[in-house]
Amino acid sequence: MDKSSFLGVAVAVTGILLGLMLEGGKIAQIIQPTAAIIVFGGTLGAVMIQFPLRVIFAAGRRLGQVFIDNTQNPNLLIQEMVGYAQKARKEGIISLDAELVSIADPFLKKSLMLAVDGTEPLEIRTIMTLELDNQSEHEEHLPRVFESAGGFAPTIGIIGAVLGLIQVMQHLDDISEVGRGIAVAFVATIYGVGSANLFLLPVSGKIKMRIRQEQIRREMMLEGVISILEGMNPRMLETKLQSFFAEANQEAMNKKAA
Repeated sequence: MDKSSFLGVAVAVTGILLGLMLEGGKIAQIIQPTAAIIVFGGTLGAVMIQFPLRVIFAAGRRLGQVFIDNTQNPNLLIQEMVGYAQKARKEGIISLDAELVSIADPFLKKSLMLAVDGTEPLEIRTIMTLELDNQSEHEEHLPRVFESAGGFAPTIGIIGAVLGLIQVMQHLDDISEVGRGIAVAFVATIYGVGSANLFLLPVSGKIKMRIRQEQIRREMMLEGVISILEGMNPRMLETKLQSFFAEANQEAMNKKAA
């Protein structure tokens, strides 16, 4: 479970609602079904125009990663690779054939399978790098779905505000309709700006981070398999693989500083 994501949602929602109530407002004042239909329906439609349905569904499946981190501990993965290196060093690379059944990660399994089958290190790197690039290209579209939705939502909110004001202008003689129209106008803007900045854009950023973590893991797996095939000392291999995550942490720090 990603406590940061849950805590972030709770802090944001609590802060906004608390501020509203301290100003004498009521939560019921910002519950407007009409505004919600305009903003969320319009945003979804715009996203469907921009992206194929398969990409939208794939992005939706990634949504769970914002709140649940299923990434394997990097140290456990490194120790797994070191174990393969020790076995290959003692019994030969063919001995790893028995390990293939228990490997859950398809990328690592395919890499080791190629190594066991006697494929040259350069050929393994070429084949798996191509697969890595294809996976990365597909995955890069997923956070863009939420990023684009975060761009559309505020604009759709403005459309909702304009529609609400049109209603106001048409019913200036009816005070109740004037109040309702103004409420829809302002609440639509809140829905658009709020959903973009409190959910859609942060979700996009978190999914990008998760995808980058997976890419680094796959790069490390590939380098580990090739190093095992080349007969690298297990201790040297461990040090080499640890550098992948050290670079990832430094990269994350540099992005935050920028």
